[in-house]
Amino acid sequence: MLQKVEGIVIRTGNYGETHKIVTLFTRERGKIAVMAKGAKKPKSKMSAITQPFVHASFLIQIGSNMGTLYQGEVLQSLRSIREDIIKAAYAAYISELTDKLVEENQPDPFLYQQLLQTMVWMTEDKDLDILLYMYELKMYKKGGFAPELNQCVNCGRTEGPYTFSVMEGGLLCRFCNHIDNESFTLPDTIIKLLRMCLLVDVTRIGNISVKDENKQRIREILDLYYERYGGYFLKSKKFLNQLDWLKD
Repeated sequence: MLQKVEGIVIRTGNYGETHKIVTLFTRERGKIAVMAKGAKKPKSKMSAITQPFVHASFLIQIGSNMGTLYQGEVLQSLRSIREDIIKAAYAAYISELTDKLVEENQPDPFLYQQLLQTMVWMTEDKDLDILLYMYELKMYKKGGFAPELNQCVNCGRTEGPYTFSVMEGGLLCRFCNHIDNESFTLPDTIIKLLRMCLLVDVTRIGNISVKDENKQRIREILDLYYERYGGYFLKSKKFLNQLDWLKD
């Protein structure tokens, strides 16, 4: 039976000389893989709707294994992401993170909206790093390994100051920070920012200004945290790190 879904292209791969296998993250069905026959042909109508990061309405048929994509209509091309190497690297990273941590055929309308809005904000020149932190932490929560950022992970104390322990999986209060001698001493501003990134809907953010040194510290923490708990190697993350020298 044919079904119409709204989705975002998060991965594409070639199949034979003329076809593509396209992974979509959809509002209605979650993550699904579909065959787009003839999508590699220059004049194919499928070409426009199977570009990375395209937001579109798709007409699909779900099979026992892989579905088939019959047609679609672009809702937002998000072309400016594909035309900017840095934005494309950020979008590729959050797409791969989604592909790795989301199970197939498990709808999650909230997470879908977070991914879509994150990519829309990328086209509107909001801070790419802040967008990345917000989406990453929500994906960590989806994956079941988000850090504890509201209280001490050991004793539950809700009063700071805190350090951040990768090993313990979140904040440690001053009475418990001896548990991890390698925990990060963080200013309260960074802790509040991490908490905001985890808990606040990305559709609600305005323009946030963060010092470069604080961004570097957050990036270090999130990278170490994912290495310990994430479980999947992300090729796009390596490429993203190599692009740091291109940023202003």
